[in-house]
Amino acid sequence: MTSPTVVYGRGIELRGAGGGRMNRYPMFNPQLLNSFVSVCDTMSFTRAAERVSLSQSTVSQQIRRLEEMLGKPLFERSSHQVQLTEEGVKLLGYARRIIALNEEAHDALTGLWRDGVLRLGMPEDYTVPTAELLAVFSREHPYLRLDVASGLSADLHNAYAREELDLILVKQRRRQPPRAARPEPLLWLDSLAFPAIEQAPVPLAVFPPNGLYREELCQALDALGRRWRVGYSSASLAALMAASAAGLGVTLLPAGCRLPSHRILGEAEGLQPVTDFELAVYYREGAADAVATLAERLIAFCGLEA
Repeated sequence: MTSPTVVYGRGIELRGAGGGRMNRYPMFNPQLLNSFVSVCDTMSFTRAAERVSLSQSTVSQQIRRLEEMLGKPLFERSSHQVQLTEEGVKLLGYARRIIALNEEAHDALTGLWRDGVLRLGMPEDYTVPTAELLAVFSREHPYLRLDVASGLSADLHNAYAREELDLILVKQRRRQPPRAARPEPLLWLDSLAFPAIEQAPVPLAVFPPNGLYREELCQALDALGRRWRVGYSSASLAALMAASAAGLGVTLLPAGCRLPSHRILGEAEGLQPVTDFELAVYYREGAADAVATLAERLIAFCGLEA
């Protein structure tokens, strides 16, 4: 009996007893991809481990297995933060789609979600306020699965463009007309007790590169001739709120993010109001009735105008 042969290269060649062959790429393990996506969403191995109910060492081992499989690093690690490499960014989109397709296949075969899946994306700070609205909608559509993704608006826009999301509520600089929008008031925020604006260089608390408001913050200080440095970076809005209030850096965030321990900066510090951002809803022409219904409720809840 002829033993199967494995040839490593671009793919894997399997040769059976009958002489037939078929090429296969190494298969991605959905569990590894799930841990990878969780690290990407939280930018923390510790928080990712909590999300997938595994130990931090197990999640780290799973990421190493993916990196060994691909022969490329997926993250740049330091003592302060975790950043995706270019290869990690490429894998993230595929990982989300593989996981979603796996879930969709399971649901389709079990018949539990016979009305399908509605994929909604929104910023982190809207997940809690909209929970009751989504609960009511879910009770009205018991056979429709609601998948909610939260994250940076740029990532949500990209996922929507790849048709990985059906409906998005996003923050953005004013652009092509969305379905509905309203201005998003922003505030320059600093610590009341430990003002970062008085330091030189000025530390900033910002989203990762390409995150909202980061460029505006840096450009404003450049225009003032103030030297600055990134003192704190996080993809979590709640983390930026707490960090800036604690004195880790000046930040620019929606007005609703102001804490009692924040100091509002403005014209006295040479910082002008930022007025060209908006909260917007997008969904496609011909969307399912459930998508349009949920969009209308989000528009009303957020006070958007068509």
